[in-house]
Amino acid sequence: MNNIIVMPMMLPVLIGIILLFLRPYVKTQRVLSLLVFIANISISIYVLQLIQQNGVMRLDFGGWQPPFGILFVADSFAMLLVLSSSVVAAACLIYSFSSVKPSFEKNFFYSFVLFLIAGVNGSFLTGDIFNLFVCFEIMLLSSYVLIAFGGRKRQLRESIKYVIINVVSSWIFLVAIAYLYGTVGTLNMAHLSERIAEVGQTPMITVISVVFLTVFALKAGLFLYFWLPGSYSVPITPIAALFGALLTKVGIYAMFRVFTLLFYQEQQITHMLIGILAALTLIGGSIGAVAYKDIRLVASYNVVIAVGFILVGLAVATPSAIEGSIYYLIHDIIIKALLFLLVGTMIAVTGQTRMDEISGLIKNHPLLGWLFFLTTLSLSGIPPLSGFIGKVLIGEGAVAAGAYVLLALAFISSIFVLYSLMRIFLTSFWGETIISKDEEVPVKKGWVISTCILALGTIALGLGAEPMSVYIQDAAETLLNPQIYIDAVLGGN
Repeated sequence: MNNIIVMPMMLPVLIGIILLFLRPYVKTQRVLSLLVFIANISISIYVLQLIQQNGVMRLDFGGWQPPFGILFVADSFAMLLVLSSSVVAAACLIYSFSSVKPSFEKNFFYSFVLFLIAGVNGSFLTGDIFNLFVCFEIMLLSSYVLIAFGGRKRQLRESIKYVIINVVSSWIFLVAIAYLYGTVGTLNMAHLSERIAEVGQTPMITVISVVFLTVFALKAGLFLYFWLPGSYSVPITPIAALFGALLTKVGIYAMFRVFTLLFYQEQQITHMLIGILAALTLIGGSIGAVAYKDIRLVASYNVVIAVGFILVGLAVATPSAIEGSIYYLIHDIIIKALLFLLVGTMIAVTGQTRMDEISGLIKNHPLLGWLFFLTTLSLSGIPPLSGFIGKVLIGEGAVAAGAYVLLALAFISSIFVLYSLMRIFLTSFWGETIISKDEEVPVKKGWVISTCILALGTIALGLGAEPMSVYIQDAAETLLNPQIYIDAVLGGN
């Protein structure tokens, strides 16, 4: 039965390879790609139920017992993120059916989307630190291709910067893994946790933890986000939505996993650093969100703000703060995808990217306007939408830990989020209609379906907070009690 936990990674890989041989058959590629994500959603829900009944699940590849072999580990934290990523990928795929050029579709677009999601899901599920690096690279190699679809000059410039930054961070990641293996003598995460607990977090291990923090900060956009706004604002709309929703979240996931399972003994150093970086990220992201009039850049800086907000919970590291971060992480995957799809639709309809060059959109496109308003409220944490619960729990955890500066910055950043998006809403949707309905590009059915799916997702996540809390609490308990994870992986070995 445990074999099922490899499917969220293997299905996209296998179908992605098959699609390479179906290049002329665009409709077949669309159907097969969408079926993969529907299957992953079903598998994720099923595995979440199994985890509730039987505890954390693991799969040993090739029959090699831990800590010697490669393995996948499925706990509630990992599977909630796999489920969220599959929902978002399905919505973005539906959007792409109506927006991606046929020439892109015939040049392996769907294969690379599947490989990207395979890397994302593999990163969530792996129980081996080197395999985490491998899954990161699968995700990044796919993203290098996807960011270049379009061939515009600005796209090429930003994609070169994106590739260079990620190649450098991957090299640092590899160096950190080598030093960790040289110091502790294992790569299995559960075994690493056990070994580090035995010897204590020595100064050498603390230095290695800071190197890991640097790597994940680069990948997540924590303080070192200088590459992110430009890189996330140039891809075609469905790819920008996938990037904004998922890529930084993989870095955040790795940070949560590593700093709750491996490097948790010197929190006055590691978690204090995370707190400082989160504070600086909130400040920088808030300034960026209100400084620009390009709606793509405003959306990208809102990604930066969310990174800082989520990691406030890890810096505080109280049970309610961790629960809040997990809840907010799931919320942000859904809502950021929706934000990028709506921004892309506004640009597609009007041909403009600056908010002051768009006006009166709500007259011709009321659904688009009210979906954007709903997104604004959700991102700002207005109840009963999904952003509210996470913010309350993180705030509660910060108060319990006495982290009042982080608490203040986190909630001030919410005001900046509200201001930056309301400015777009009031400027671009209200006022005099600049372009007549005949001159505008009509909103396509696929755009409406995909955005409505995600809008329903943020409403359901807010209203369904109580049934969701069972899984969130289980995920937080596993993070806060490393022995649960260790026993599930190394028990009996």
